[in-house]
Amino acid sequence: MTEPSRTVEVERKYDVDDATPLPDWTTVPGVDAVSPGEHRALDARYLDTATGTLARAGVALRRRSGGPDEGWHVKGPRQGDGRLELGWPLGDDEGIPAPVLEAIAEWTTAPLEPLARIENDRTAYLLTGPGGVLAEFVDDHVRATDLRGGTRRTWREWEVELGPAAPSDEAGRAAFFAAVEQAVRAVGGRGAGSDSKLARALGF
Repeated sequence: MTEPSRTVEVERKYDVDDATPLPDWTTVPGVDAVSPGEHRALDARYLDTATGTLARAGVALRRRSGGPDEGWHVKGPRQGDGRLELGWPLGDDEGIPAPVLEAIAEWTTAPLEPLARIENDRTAYLLTGPGGVLAEFVDDHVRATDLRGGTRRTWREWEVELGPAAPSDEAGRAAFFAAVEQAVRAVGGRGAGSDSKLARALGF
């Protein structure tokens, strides 16, 4: 299997109601255009030990189909303002590939079991400026099932993740996200009650 892809996610999440309109992103300094929305049907299964070892360490393991980055993903603990995500192709079956197990071995080698299923109707937009993509904005309609007891939950949330043309310095990022939050709040959005879909699916 090939070496994993490596992405450092720097993002913010927001809670919105079903009827909340999309923000006017051109009010954010540096954003000149917004791409047409791209629909993605995502279906992810999250796994952990029976005692939640990975979750306690701030780590998430999932198998996700759909979207441009479908595959096996390991999200590491948050470090500063970002979080490292490793990715591998899906493979021919649903068994956990050996490189994925090796990647989580520093946290656990115990047996893993399905923890939650998260289905997500996502529409993705690129916020661009003169230098390229400043951020990706996604509008998520989530259906989650806690596989431990069958509890189902639904919600809508937004994510804004920095792109390659985003400010690279701490002050620039802070100013960008402050403008993003202002645009979100202008249409009725609010800070997310949880920064993790998995935690929300499990009722945390």
